[in-house]
Parts: sequence; C-alpha cells; structure tokens
Amino acid sequence: MDLILFVWRQKGPDEKGLLEQFAAKDISPEMSFLEMLDTVNEGLIKAAKEPIAFDHDCREGICGMCSQVINGVPHGPQEKTTVCQLHMRNFKDGDSIYIEPWRARAFPVIKDLIVDRSALDRIIQAGGYISVHTGGVPDANAVLISKDNADTAMDASECIGCGACVAACPNGSAMLFTAAKVTHLAMLPQGQIEAARRVCIMTEAMMKEGFGNCSNHYECQAACPKGIRVQFIAKLNREFIKAQIKDSGKRNQ
Repeated sequence: MDLILFVWRQKGPDEKGLLEQFAAKDISPEMSFLEMLDTVNEGLIKAAKEPIAFDHDCREGICGMCSQVINGVPHGPQEKTTVCQLHMRNFKDGDSIYIEPWRARAFPVIKDLIVDRSALDRIIQAGGYISVHTGGVPDANAVLISKDNADTAMDASECIGCGACVAACPNGSAMLFTAAKVTHLAMLPQGQIEAARRVCIMTEAMMKEGFGNCSNHYECQAACPKGIRVQFIAKLNREFIKAQIKDSGKRNQ
C-alpha cells in the first residue's frame, strides 16, 4: 500500500521544527511501523537526503525507546501497543499519517522524532531503588508476600518508562510513571523499609524536572502501552501525604 507521511523534522533542540511530507510506497501490511520508517529512510539515503531520526532499540515492546506520537496518539491507534509492535495493517492504502515526537517541557527534542527522556532516569536515580542490605538471595517462599501485594507490585513493575503518559497528559505530568515505580518497590518487604523516604524524594525529583501536575484526565492510562492504572497515582498521593505528616510529627517532637 502507499501512504503519505507528515513527519516532524527538527535539526536540534534550539532549532525550529516543521512537518515535512514524504511518500511511503509499496508498504506491506505485515511491516511494523518502524520497518516502514526504515523503508522510507532507505529511499532517502539512496536519494542522498537526510534520513528521519527516530529512537529504537529492542523492537519487541520492552525498552520503550520507540517514542512517537502517531496521528495525535502516543504510540499510535492500537491500545497497549508500542510503536515497534504497531503494524501497518492498522492503516489503509492512501492514508495520511502524522508522526511527531513526545510533546512535553521536560522532554526537549534532540532531533526529529528523538527526545531527551533523561528526566525520567533522574527520578529513578533520586530514589527508585533499594539500598538496604537484604543479605543473600532467599529461597523462593522464605519471605511471605500476600498475593494481593505481589500482584500489585507485578502490575506496577510493567512500566517500561517510555514516557507515553507524559506525552498524553495535557499537563505533561509524570505522575503515572513515578507512581508505578514507587508502588512497585513499596509493596515488597525489601522496599518497605525506605518507602516513606522514597516517595518523598522521587516526588520532589519529579517536580524539579518540570513535569506538570495530575488533574485526572486519565489520558496517561489510555496511552500507556502496558496498561498501568491511575489507581497507582492515588496510592502515590496517599503515601506522600502520610510521609509528610510523619516527618512533620518528628520535627515537632
């Protein structure tokens, strides 16, 4: 099938960008979206033109690097699917497709469709880890964890840090990402020791990075390729308030 692409082109973070039109010809419906872009780039390179710059790595829906807004939707029209797992059979012959980078103040454009998402890394560096000594690796059932806690931790750990939640949110909020990372560790015994400190320091790091606030649009959940739920944001808010009250009580003693 033949398609018309309108792709965001921007030479650098301080340059002005614009949508540039390309023709994608003889595209197989079985191609992934990134394979389609590869085909377009091969044609541009043969014509001695600048190829379209875009992020990718695993191409298996695991790493989250294939961050693109397709026809106004982060990761495209198929629910719970990353761009690399989106196939061209979701489009029709003759379609016009608009492809843009993540749009958020905390994600400056590096080039074309590539944005700097290191702000998410800095949130993790602030407290998204367990630093207490947990000893050697225990036997599988040595530490008892309730099924509810284990299921919640597993659901939260599915977050791949792609930033689609930020791109979808009208406020550019990273609350869903931060909430998933905080909840993942806080539900497990090894992570509960530092839970109060973690939720405070990661929330503060998120705010310092210039992300917006959550105002319950639910777009983050709709755009998340792993189906992370907004209930984690409610848990983050509760844990943050509890930690603040506890810390305030200690200071007043």
